[in-house]
Amino acid sequence: MNIQQLRYIIALNRFRNFAKAADSCKVSQPTLSAMLVKLEEELDVRIFERSNKSVTPTTAGEKIIRQAESVLMELDRIGEIVSEDKGSIEGRFSLSVGPTIAPYILPQFIKHYRTNYASVELSIKELKAGFMLDALLRGEIDAGIAIAGNTRDGVLEIPLYTERFYVYLAESCWRKLPVFKPENLEHENMWIMKDAQCLRDSAFSFCKARSKGHHIYEAGSIETLIRIVDENDGFTIIPEMHLPFLTEKQRNNVRRIEGDYLSQRRVSLYIKDDYIRQRMLNTIIDTLKEFMPEGMLGEGIVKYGIKL
Repeated sequence: MNIQQLRYIIALNRFRNFAKAADSCKVSQPTLSAMLVKLEEELDVRIFERSNKSVTPTTAGEKIIRQAESVLMELDRIGEIVSEDKGSIEGRFSLSVGPTIAPYILPQFIKHYRTNYASVELSIKELKAGFMLDALLRGEIDAGIAIAGNTRDGVLEIPLYTERFYVYLAESCWRKLPVFKPENLEHENMWIMKDAQCLRDSAFSFCKARSKGHHIYEAGSIETLIRIVDENDGFTIIPEMHLPFLTEKQRNNVRRIEGDYLSQRRVSLYIKDDYIRQRMLNTIIDTLKEFMPEGMLGEGIVKYGIKL
């Protein structure tokens, strides 16, 4: 048994396809197959059931794969300890970013990160929170950026920034209402983003109009919501970092939310609770500081960074 064989079975479990697993490991498919057979013969147990249509781990295989993941994570930590001790920032770093956050931070994040940390092999995946937490615990990613409040045993949450929500109103609304108060819009149509729970919760928290005759429609993106409002009246809510994407005319349709209502979303950084690459994590903070609006990042994290 060797380390490479453990990497092969983990890849095969992830892709459930020999060709894709071999490609991810940068070996030929016959090589991966042969190494799997050799490991099964050595252990005298079948790790995967194979057919023309599927590759699935056996009951014993699932236990072996979990142990292999733990072994490789501990081995990787040796290299991480050496790098941290030397004070160097290099090697691989895999980051996940939530889909409702990615459009606003990734373009500039990638630009600044590649400039400032050229020796780091950065990879970024767009994952919803549940998949991000699973990937963290399996050791597939180093860290994740997602909406705050996603908890899981073995995962540590570090608050990053707080972003305000604004109301985007159709012209027919804002001409009548120079100051936005949710109770004034009980009979207007409210448009929300499908599968974006952070927007959905915030919208419902200040929208009192749930009575008969009030209709809530769903769209797939903020851009779609804005175009729907422009053409169909009503209103929606948009995150602060979307404001630069609006035209000058559209910015006239933006209003702050008045009153004591939930009108913000908190975004956090997630890592495994035994993660040790402190310097690497702080490359995220230092990069965000390059372009995030002033005052949005948490005061403590700006001043002190991340301390593990």
